[in-house]
Amino acid sequence: MHKNIQSKSLTEQVVQPASTASTISRQELRALVRSQLQMLLEQDNFQGAKALLVPVQPVDIAEAIEGLPETMQAIVFRLLSKNEAIEVYENLDSSIQQALVEDFKRQDVLDIVDQMSPDDRARLFDELPAKIVRRLLSQMSSQERQATALLLGYEADTAGRIMTPEYIALKETWSISRALEHIRNQADISETIYYLYVTDAARQLTGTLSLRHLVMGQPEQTIGDIMTREAVSVQTDTDQEEVAQLIQRYDFLAVPVVDTEQRLVGIVTVDDVLDILEEEATEDIYALGGVQSGGDNYFQTNLLTVARKRVVWLSVLLLTNTVTTWVIRSQEAVLEQVVVLAAFIPLLIGTGGNVGAQSSTVVIRGINTQEVDNKSALTVIRREAIAGAFLGIMLGIVVTGWAFLLQGSLPVSIIVGISLVALAILASTAGAALPFLFNAIGFDPALMSAPFITTVVDVLGVLIYLNLARYILKLG
Repeated sequence: MHKNIQSKSLTEQVVQPASTASTISRQELRALVRSQLQMLLEQDNFQGAKALLVPVQPVDIAEAIEGLPETMQAIVFRLLSKNEAIEVYENLDSSIQQALVEDFKRQDVLDIVDQMSPDDRARLFDELPAKIVRRLLSQMSSQERQATALLLGYEADTAGRIMTPEYIALKETWSISRALEHIRNQADISETIYYLYVTDAARQLTGTLSLRHLVMGQPEQTIGDIMTREAVSVQTDTDQEEVAQLIQRYDFLAVPVVDTEQRLVGIVTVDDVLDILEEEATEDIYALGGVQSGGDNYFQTNLLTVARKRVVWLSVLLLTNTVTTWVIRSQEAVLEQVVVLAAFIPLLIGTGGNVGAQSSTVVIRGINTQEVDNKSALTVIRREAIAGAFLGIMLGIVVTGWAFLLQGSLPVSIIVGISLVALAILASTAGAALPFLFNAIGFDPALMSAPFITTVVDVLGVLIYLNLARYILKLG
């Protein structure tokens, strides 16, 4: 009796998200579900856990499962109805999907995989070991096996790999009433019905049509009368990032994918594009930090693997920083005569590195969003150089006064201030120019720019600073 009362109260807390929206966020609600779900499972109250999940959205259930101990993840998944399990499974992290497949190895999981969207299934198979993929393919229905094999046949990260072949195609000669009947029959097996595609006898794409325009037409009108013939489409080998940018630019819900003969083979929907944009943004952020991104969830990745991914660029930076050490050693005579100069080297190269990082971040983001390209490189570099000069003057005035207060030497303070102005201009110029250079020669600007900007700023900054000191202080 106690368990039933408890599960009822828990369910009531979850089933009223609208009334509690002002006092509890969606994130807090998901955390509440996860904690209560774990407590019920620890009490072996499976009926209560099942009741708790009834009003919860599939994406929130997936997140709750990911936060549970491994021993409980499979238990929760078994509590779901078949239709709900399919939606939840598609929203799980790939590592959890793989663990569930390997744990079950039964018909219930095979049924779930068989009924997944082909694009989601192909994404799952990319993460699974080849042995498991072969076993799952051999046990799937011939229709789903063929659809999955079609997607897996395309290169990774292309439109062909992320598209779904589940779309609705119409013919120009059909009447609107016939088209609506066709949509009713195909709606359950189509990824979306809001965008419709018109093909000829050879399956070549001839136009597009929105469901809105279809239902606003007269029943006796033909599809050819109301369709849009200038269809925007992508090729199967188009990079997935280009597809995402296209959908974002035109505010599409989906974009058709055609092969080399202009035959319609699938569509890429906006929900897949959101995943791509997040993935690409994550890669760029990791690259800016000099971290190799393998697409894995950081919090579920072995720490040795994390260290191995980070050590590559740290090693590159370590080697490049030895050049700075060599430059400083070559100027030992200057430093021996005015030892106080050494105290400001970290300040100068640190500030220069930060200025360069800011410029490169702005330019790299502009390149990725196509706001700027190599044709506008000179304009952008000039703009950043001027911004660097303004920054240098403002920071130089501050640091000159600060250096004088610390050391009481006006010549040294002036040297530090002038060096900072020169270094800010140099760092801004390098930070803007290097991403364009690497983009032009085919390298990832986000990954390549950071270590080179650091090297340029450190080496040239130290050279400018110490040679300026030699000149102003008239050192031998």
